[in-house]
Amino acid sequence: MRIMVTGGAGFIGSALVRQLVTETDNTVINVDKLTYAGNLESLAGVRFHPRHTFERTDICEPEEVRHLLEKHRPDALIHLAAESHVDRSIAGPGAFIRTNIQGTFNLLEAARAHWEGLTGPERERFRFLHVSTDEVFGDLAPEDPPFTEHTAYTPSSPYSASKASSDHLVQAWHRTYGLPVLLTNCSNNYGPYQYPEKLMPLVILKALRGDPLPVYGTGEQSRDWLYVEDHARALRHILDRGRPGRSYNISGACERTNLEVVHALCAQLNRLAPHPEYSYERLIRFVPDRPGHDRRYALDATRLFQELGWRPAESFESGLAKTVRWYLDHRDWMERVLHGSPAHWAAGEAYGREATG
Repeated sequence: MRIMVTGGAGFIGSALVRQLVTETDNTVINVDKLTYAGNLESLAGVRFHPRHTFERTDICEPEEVRHLLEKHRPDALIHLAAESHVDRSIAGPGAFIRTNIQGTFNLLEAARAHWEGLTGPERERFRFLHVSTDEVFGDLAPEDPPFTEHTAYTPSSPYSASKASSDHLVQAWHRTYGLPVLLTNCSNNYGPYQYPEKLMPLVILKALRGDPLPVYGTGEQSRDWLYVEDHARALRHILDRGRPGRSYNISGACERTNLEVVHALCAQLNRLAPHPEYSYERLIRFVPDRPGHDRRYALDATRLFQELGWRPAESFESGLAKTVRWYLDHRDWMERVLHGSPAHWAAGEAYGREATG
């Protein structure tokens, strides 16, 4: 198949692209604008592969998007390109509205025109897979059951509201035009190549520098954690076997509070990169909570487990150990990424002090 991946130089997108190139015979057209969170280094080992083509394109430019589909004629489009950081959305929501809503609309319209021009097996094969987040559902009380695919949307932040809007567009293009869409909502991702504004790489970076490890509120906000390579495999599984018009929750089945995650990271660092004078837990500091901070996210992935037979390969403990080891082995990558960032972000002072992703 010819698979177009938007946001393919980002954290989740690059994991998917690496798998598609190295573990399948598919041809990948990788579309990315290369904002601060996109990095061609994340495509190590596949960037110059003959079955990988990179197109630097802004999905907010409709003519460019239309041209890409006409040029490459993909059999499937997996849409991951998005502004995704909650604290940035609070500080500047405009970019989130433009990319997550207008950009998705542009892709849907170009994909619809492309699909309507196909015939026979090519038309039957085409899929538009839209990758979304658990944050569109709002938050849960500690005693509430996890979100299912039927849970009503109640987004809390500009980021989650923009993703909820894009989800509704995708479903509407299926209902109105018959476009064969698939939609996924995933829990918090972690793993290699994640930009250091997110919780795990940010904690690792700050701990190694000896900086305070700020935690919002009391750190009791709870998240379901999903190792990024498991997420990529789930997306491939859903693309191959999912039913058009259907949404699927992707969960790591690993609920942890933010404070538990920070303590687990400190424990790994104490073991793998011990400081000669103190344990890393000494660096933890509690800071005022951010506006509209959701208490708990949890996803019920029963549909994905039972209908399509997918389950995560990594536990929280195994995934965390791999993640910490990767960042310790790639400290130069973190420094290079941050060196090209705005000075205020490299210093860790803007937006969130403890990004929950």
